Amino acid sequence: MANHLSGILRPLTALYLDLHRNPELSGEERRTAGALAHWLEAEGYTVTRDVGGHGVIGELCNGEGPTVMVRTELDALPVHERTGLPYSAEGPVAHACGHDLHIAAAAGAATVLARNRDAWRGRLLVVGQPAEETLAGARALLRAGLYQRFGRPDVVLAQHAAPLLGGMLAHGYGPMTAGSVTFDVLVHGRGGHAGSPQLAVDPVVTAAALVGRLQTIVSRECAPAELVAVTVGSIHAGTRASVIPEEARLGITVRAVGEPTLLRVAAAVERIVRAECLTAACPREPEVHQVSSSPATHPDAAATASVRAAHAAALGAERIAMWPPSLATEDFAYYGDAGVELHGESGVPLVYWMLGTVGPATWAAAPGAGAAEKLAALPANHAPEFAPDVRTALPTGVRAMEVAVLDWLAVQEGGHGDSANVGNNRPSSSLTRGSSGGCGE
Repeated sequence: MANHLSGILRPLTALYLDLHRNPELSGEERRTAGALAHWLEAEGYTVTRDVGGHGVIGELCNGEGPTVMVRTELDALPVHERTGLPYSAEGPVAHACGHDLHIAAAAGAATVLARNRDAWRGRLLVVGQPAEETLAGARALLRAGLYQRFGRPDVVLAQHAAPLLGGMLAHGYGPMTAGSVTFDVLVHGRGGHAGSPQLAVDPVVTAAALVGRLQTIVSRECAPAELVAVTVGSIHAGTRASVIPEEARLGITVRAVGEPTLLRVAAAVERIVRAECLTAACPREPEVHQVSSSPATHPDAAATASVRAAHAAALGAERIAMWPPSLATEDFAYYGDAGVELHGESGVPLVYWMLGTVGPATWAAAPGAGAAEKLAALPANHAPEFAPDVRTALPTGVRAMEVAVLDWLAVQEGGHGDSANVGNNRPSSSLTRGSSGGCGE
């Protein structure tokens, strides 16, 4: 694989290290977007900046054929890195989810494809999406006219870092990521002296009761087979031990793989919040605001089967695993049918796979007899210790994305330059042939 990337692996690694050292939060990704835009421009892509925020759209036309969109995320997390790496980020922001790896892999695939245009025909869009971590970026890009301005894609591809052994990929056929609803809840109390609690209404006690009571939604209102989680991820109240504060604020996230379950559990959260505040005789009703939401990601079955087969052929079947439904959440689904109200295009297939990031030495040293036990012991995405092994993960990520693009755009033997023979190694009974966005010779 290193030979396949001869000449670009060193600068590509330098790009990754630079991105890792200089993470930017959602909505603040100006430098990161600039780095991706500059890289794409240097490879001959036509680049449009500042779409839907700091979004970057790189376009490469190479004759008639389908349009393939590659999506990568730009933003980092409010996490203080504790990896101990010589290139670790300093301060309270870190790429603890692997978006720096995604960017570098997309840039590498974009380079390989740009330098080997005889092998494919069609149009390639490389999209750097801002604000994925806040679940706002995909909608912002689509509201800014992504499909209207740059053409309807025939497929949208994405990969995501995961704590699998480096060099491996994993595909799934059910929901790859869950749907979610996140609430900001403000509980109102009546402040007072810690020595006279009977004269106050303590919002801390109410918030504590909420934390416990909300857990019963999963244990008592959901069937054991339902894949669902309710998490109170933040709670803030007060400034001093001797003062009963006037309010407490909670951040609550609901995740489920089924939309009916998600809606039912989200409604239960709001019901319990209001009921607990009534029980506590809070002087005002709580303020419950939905701050974000996302649908579950359902990859297209036929497109996924084709890309999975292409990955197995290129990388070896032993390196391709299955991925079970996960309660991680994403906004990638909006590029497909879940976002039809935003972009107006039905039937856009999505393909989404997981990219292994754990180095062989780290994997071997992790406690546990099998993969499940090792995964439980390794730092997960969003953890301060999360650190992809760039030596194994980056080349695999580049190759995986290149292969997936070529599965749609590759010129078949005897069909060079003929769009009718582009990507015809893939079953297409359930796939659409959309516009190529006017991209021609």
